[in-house]
Amino acid sequence: MENTMEAIATNNLLFIFSVVVVTGIVLGKLSEILKLPDVILYLIAGIIIGPAVLNIISIEAFPIENNLILTFGSAFILYEGGREINLKVLNKVKISVGLLATLGVVISTVVVGFATSKIFPVSIMTALLIGAVIASTDPAALIPVFKQVAIKDKIKQTVVSESAFNDAVGAILVSTLLAVITSGSFSLGESAKELLISVVVGLAVGIAIGLLFSLLVSDKKWGVFHSYAPIISVLKVALAYEIATKLHGSGYMAVFIAGLIAGNRKLFGLWVPDIDFHAEHCFRESVGALCRMAIFIVLGTHVDLSALAQYWLPSLLVVLVLMFVARPLVVLICTLFDRQAKWKFKDKLFMMWVRETGVIPAALSGIIVSMQLPGYQIISSVVFMTILITLIVQASTTKILAKKLDLLEDDKNKNSKTEKVA
Repeated sequence: MENTMEAIATNNLLFIFSVVVVTGIVLGKLSEILKLPDVILYLIAGIIIGPAVLNIISIEAFPIENNLILTFGSAFILYEGGREINLKVLNKVKISVGLLATLGVVISTVVVGFATSKIFPVSIMTALLIGAVIASTDPAALIPVFKQVAIKDKIKQTVVSESAFNDAVGAILVSTLLAVITSGSFSLGESAKELLISVVVGLAVGIAIGLLFSLLVSDKKWGVFHSYAPIISVLKVALAYEIATKLHGSGYMAVFIAGLIAGNRKLFGLWVPDIDFHAEHCFRESVGALCRMAIFIVLGTHVDLSALAQYWLPSLLVVLVLMFVARPLVVLICTLFDRQAKWKFKDKLFMMWVRETGVIPAALSGIIVSMQLPGYQIISSVVFMTILITLIVQASTTKILAKKLDLLEDDKNKNSKTEKVA
């Protein structure tokens, strides 16, 4: 029986892999022709091949495969996002990033929560829970868009860094509200302690893994594994995530920091031999593309069209509050205190618009649905309406807005940056 079950699980995983790759390759090519962000087409394809329409893949029937794709896929994309960050640029916007990732999440939760309590017939705690679930932005959604749209470094790195750091804050806020709803108890001290441990452990593990493996693949005497640099890039993601999680830290923050260290290793005098550097780069590009396909196709299969059909209008109102009230307030307040960054109004306007929602809110929503909390269908509907609207509307208009605001990197700068990295 065990062998049979194992064989079924293996076949399921191979089948999902085959469907995802074929769909992803075809739609990736189509996105180039249509000049649309590929993640939008992946999401729509997921809805079509999922239980809502054709039922070719019902990912809920395969929870292990589902968790593997979402966890590793989002972790690897986050690692890639970390590699894109320049520490010198990040240092100039650290106050903005810190406030957006902490105070910004709280402001968004409160504003959206208050609006939700007026739109839906739910308790204020359930409304705040909805606000907290969709408060964090998603690096798995943002990074692929920025790979296709060359935004100026300062803004790109602020938005990507915010999305990496606010996941931990959003997850802690959700778990705190869940504790209040399920047990009726709340401890500010415990919540603050949990957040501190999550952040500190995530940072420490990310730095340790990032430095250790950057040394082991370098051209120094300790760089004995530089010929295995491509494989080690995957190992770093798995180890950083698992070690941080087991130590009650933020796994996503750990992989982001590990990527940050790897992307800035020249600052530490750690160079990778050219042949290994190019092999690693090509390998990471391929794995990243596969993760992007898998994540958004799987997310599409999660969409419950019947719940959306029932609650689509009030859910849409909540999303509009998030996009046009909460997010602008968050950006205005959190950038107000950062004099060093010297933000222009057009920079702030762009950051107000770019705040896609994706994997982390979907995962948190999945936890709440599995707990069958009162109002869980409303929560599910709001979360996936947020994912659909922010990806389809905001992701597809990112380049248009950046061009209008004159925030695109010019070709000369892009070429000099590419030469510098290589």
